[in-house]
Amino acid sequence: MGSKESGSLVSDLKDPLSQKNINNAPKGRRIRLCKSAPLSNYVGFETGFASGPSTKSFFRKIHPSFRIVAAFLTVYLGLGTVCFYLVGHQLKGEKTNGVLDAVYFCVVTMTTVGYGDLVPNSVFSKLLACAFVFSGMALVGMTLSKAADYLIEKQELLLVKALHMNQKAGPIEILKDIETNNLRYKCIVVFILLLLLIIGGTVFLATVEKLSLVDSFYCVCCTITTLGYGDKSFSTQAGRAFAVFWILTGTICLAQFFLYVAELNAQSRQRALVKLILTRRMTNVDLEAADLDGDGVVGAAEFVIYKLKEMGKISQEDVRLVMEEFEDLDVDQSGTLSTSDIMLAQQPQIEK
Repeated sequence: MGSKESGSLVSDLKDPLSQKNINNAPKGRRIRLCKSAPLSNYVGFETGFASGPSTKSFFRKIHPSFRIVAAFLTVYLGLGTVCFYLVGHQLKGEKTNGVLDAVYFCVVTMTTVGYGDLVPNSVFSKLLACAFVFSGMALVGMTLSKAADYLIEKQELLLVKALHMNQKAGPIEILKDIETNNLRYKCIVVFILLLLLIIGGTVFLATVEKLSLVDSFYCVCCTITTLGYGDKSFSTQAGRAFAVFWILTGTICLAQFFLYVAELNAQSRQRALVKLILTRRMTNVDLEAADLDGDGVVGAAEFVIYKLKEMGKISQEDVRLVMEEFEDLDVDQSGTLSTSDIMLAQQPQIEK
């Protein structure tokens, strides 16, 4: 294909309206948003804020996950209750009700609290406990934590709405605030939930289990951190019924809190690095490194790629793989992609 013919073909395939808009656009707007990128700033505002990220389609995607979580939890607790109820005589310790003790032992085992108020006392019960502790940890890590993260996100949305209640902020500003401070709001929400769980557990232990406030708080801390010394625990029937739900919620909530704190710390370091890269003065060494094609000048695309590499957003391997795909699609080796290149690249090669 000759250069003249190629240039004519490429010019014929260009969208004149798009080309005109690009040429007439301000300098800072010539790089348009990728059409494949999610338009989070524009989605759902025609029907109100509720149709933003938390749309009905989002709920449809989430609800099946909750059904899966409920199914796994039901199977785990149901099977565990049956097994440990049948071997209840092989468990030693303080007992209240056969079924309740079996469920309580399942939850204590799954969350790795291990008070020691109920312990296996035979070879079979010990092997059974070993099987349930590994499956329980997997259940907490793979399914329940995801469900907890979703619930925290819903509470996060309510928190952001409450913070902007007295401000004249539109849906776009609120969504931007959520995107910018997502982890910070999650930390606040989960901290509030954790504080309520600690207060509720302390009051319950002092009221029902008749422990002192110090011992109640001590037992709460030992439980949610899965320390489980065992000197203080839930020993009454009402206490163990409460513990079945409270222990599971408290331990997962604390784990999510530490996870968000770690992610927030990593995000803060990443933002500090980005700020450093963007505020650092450009040098000749940087210019040479950014000049991917070696023509002595750096275009907008080369500059963006260089900055993203410096920020750690992409690696040289990522660039290499993308460039390989570009070269495969650039059939006429013109250095640009056109509709004809795409059509020719998709045609099966005919052996000569």
